[in-house]
Amino acid sequence: MARLLYLAAAVAFIIGSPRTARGGNRIAGAGMLLAIIVTLVDQDVVGWGTIVAGLVVGGVAGGLLALRVQMTAMPQLVAAFNGFGGLASVLVALAEIDRVAAAFDVETGVVAVLTLAVGAITFSGSFVAYAKLQGLMTGRPIVLAGGKTANAVMALGIAALGVWAVAAEVAPAFWIATAVALILGVFAVIPIGGADMPVVISLLNSLSGVAAALAGFIISNEALIVGGALVGAAGLILTIQMGEAMNRTLANVLFSGFGGATGPVAMSDKPVKRATPDDVAISLAYAETVVVVPGYGLAVAQAQHAVRDLATQLEERGVRVAYAIHPVAGRMPGHMNVLLAEADVPYEQLLDLEQSNPRFGLTDVVLVIGANDVVNPSARDDATSPIYGMPILEVDRARTVVVVKRSLSPGFAGIDNPLFYKDTTMMLFDDGKAAVESIIGALATV
Repeated sequence: MARLLYLAAAVAFIIGSPRTARGGNRIAGAGMLLAIIVTLVDQDVVGWGTIVAGLVVGGVAGGLLALRVQMTAMPQLVAAFNGFGGLASVLVALAEIDRVAAAFDVETGVVAVLTLAVGAITFSGSFVAYAKLQGLMTGRPIVLAGGKTANAVMALGIAALGVWAVAAEVAPAFWIATAVALILGVFAVIPIGGADMPVVISLLNSLSGVAAALAGFIISNEALIVGGALVGAAGLILTIQMGEAMNRTLANVLFSGFGGATGPVAMSDKPVKRATPDDVAISLAYAETVVVVPGYGLAVAQAQHAVRDLATQLEERGVRVAYAIHPVAGRMPGHMNVLLAEADVPYEQLLDLEQSNPRFGLTDVVLVIGANDVVNPSARDDATSPIYGMPILEVDRARTVVVVKRSLSPGFAGIDNPLFYKDTTMMLFDDGKAAVESIIGALATV
């Protein structure tokens, strides 16, 4: 019966889809609840009273967290989830090591070492990512002298400790390997800058799943193996897609130290064409097609609902509105999709990179809100640019581009954006939400 219920839980993990994200999350959550209860009852770990108490405490904590966390802090929350997932796998492995006094067969011992290494790296690395995203430490790459060599030495040390632990059944060696892996996780993530955070978060998500699956093999738990494998595979696929979206390899992301300016940014001295909300309202009112490009600035300003209201008004005037989503816009994979879904933007209006670029040449107005690097034409035109070769949303091909930003400050890549100085670009300097609300007000008079 336990195995059948684990199978039911695994099916629940699988059947959610992006088109039914909310329903899919509920189904997957129910599957996880089922798996936890079956495990606790089957192993006679705790009584029903403790299970109910745990559900109440965890449910209240999770509910309060979900209500209090702003959408702008969602990347940090995801990073924390990844970290705690890795820590949970480490605790499972350490508990099993203690239970059997490190007396594993070779196969299980190797899996235990891998669980500790992957889980510990995921835990510490995820909280470094959290600190960078939360502003508790600089988002720029922190490149340490000899850092790559130190990382290689620590990796070899973990492997040597693992061999010693398994061959001699030495429990302290498992613990020391875990401690070294925690340090390695910190050293591996601090050289990675803000521009690469979407890829890093996706990779850490994958590693948390791998650690969970490995832990499942240690304790022979089918639900943990299946659930971890799903997370690991999905996270890896997403990591590859993020890398392709930036035209960069995973090795380049992890070891290049790219992702933030290391010194003053050279800004162009060319003039920009400043716009008022009235100017933008007139351009939008007489357009036939409008494409909105959201970026992290939209998330910071919490402007998604205002953007949806603006789109509704334009659609009532007969304007065709769509949204162009770059895969690495924001600070985590799918950040913009989540924001727009929160504002009930129709799913079919969301266009990916391949769908968007052929349309820009036929678009009357592109409204860029808080995006920067993902619309920077230097990635296409300037072979000396650090982001050269990265696929971008080619908004500069549209008839008119309106960029809503607080200032001409650079994006996460720390470089200037020639788009701001083009003759077809209008710059509206304001908070994203305030700017869109002002445009809505001006639109009523056009």
